[in-house]
Amino acid sequence: MNNPLLITNGTVVTWEDDAELIEEGAVFTESGKIVEVGKAVALESRYPQAKRIDAQGQLIMPGNICAHTHFYGAFARGMAIPGPAPKDFPEILERLWWPLDQALDEEAVRYSTLVCLIDAIKHGTTTLFDHHASPNALAGSLDVIADAVDEAGLRAALCYEVTDRYGPESAKASIDENVRFIKTAQDRPNLAAAFGLHASLTVSEETLAACAEAADGCTGFHIHVAEHSVDEYDSLNKSGKRVVDRLHDAGILGEKSIVAHCVHIDQREAEILRDTRTWVTHQPRSNMNNAVGAADIEGMLRLGISVCLGNDGFSNNMWAEWKTAYLLHKVWHRDPRRANGMTIVEMAIQNNAALASIYFPQAPPGLLIEGAAADIILVDYHPTTPLTAGNLPWHIIFGFEASMVTTTICAGKVLMQDRRLLTLDEAAITARSRELVPAVWDRYNEIATKTL
Repeated sequence: MNNPLLITNGTVVTWEDDAELIEEGAVFTESGKIVEVGKAVALESRYPQAKRIDAQGQLIMPGNICAHTHFYGAFARGMAIPGPAPKDFPEILERLWWPLDQALDEEAVRYSTLVCLIDAIKHGTTTLFDHHASPNALAGSLDVIADAVDEAGLRAALCYEVTDRYGPESAKASIDENVRFIKTAQDRPNLAAAFGLHASLTVSEETLAACAEAADGCTGFHIHVAEHSVDEYDSLNKSGKRVVDRLHDAGILGEKSIVAHCVHIDQREAEILRDTRTWVTHQPRSNMNNAVGAADIEGMLRLGISVCLGNDGFSNNMWAEWKTAYLLHKVWHRDPRRANGMTIVEMAIQNNAALASIYFPQAPPGLLIEGAAADIILVDYHPTTPLTAGNLPWHIIFGFEASMVTTTICAGKVLMQDRRLLTLDEAAITARSRELVPAVWDRYNEIATKTL
């Protein structure tokens, strides 16, 4: 269906050419793509028969993009970790995340995904790169997530983490799940596939080689890299190489591959990431929560690495991630000049859009320009000071709130209008999630207690 839609009577933020603003602007979409952007008076006369949404003076912006997240972590909210509090990130993995992923069954996978998708729609995040794990509900788990994404009407690139934590049979099944879904996703326009790997510290040389062979260059990898120094020490002990060198030699890096965090890489590793055109994602809220440090985002950007912005399973309020990145690097370096607002835009807008265009080339998300995906949000922000292309990043960092998103559109389909969800039943999903979680927590506690 063509579903022509004209969004009019707002200030259009194209994010093209240094955040171009079009006052009294409009966007015309058809067949899931943006056809024309311009002045409202011109587009209204050119497309008189199109269904209209009156922005009523709001900002008309591209949907936000999250370059790295974990839907499966949704059921961890409010969950108690048995025993003393974990003292570092390795203990957080062993006592929180790894027992939780083992506690998930298929229905829990579905509902943890739906919970996150509701959150994304309400926060205006329309494209997400998810990294999944559920070893006791492994086969077909990416289809469960994909079906939920389609039901919500959002856009997502999915993968399943390969790890040796649960033995060779599970690792082989994880590889098979990635390979199967890579083929499946080709026929689903709002879905794409990466090839998931957990991290160097839980993957053997044999498994790395098997993944590289199975992927066969048909997509990129999505893997955590040097989130904590233990990843580097483990790699040196295993192979005599630092993490990035090890992954490079195994054929994991490349122009479609995504490496999350990179907090503890060194200069030579950064140069390898640049030379292989590998994408790096920064997750400041997660890094602060796990006390792992702060990645050298400015150094990587200066070197020519495409650093993107994700949330690592925190809320899909990407503006909260903007604000955290803006502040974290100032306090980390004790220098208020660090992480300039345009640095955040380079990650969250320019690089996120460029990454999304690799995975969704037919209609690239992230910009409001002709031929791009019709992924659009309306933001009820009425500035009390002048708003220009030059100061927009600081309006977002200091003035925007998630509650200001009133309408969310993905691929030309309206998912939320005037803050009313149209594709998902939030009350029913919340109620069913609350019913499912006690059993998930019981299974989690049984597994986590064994780690003490």
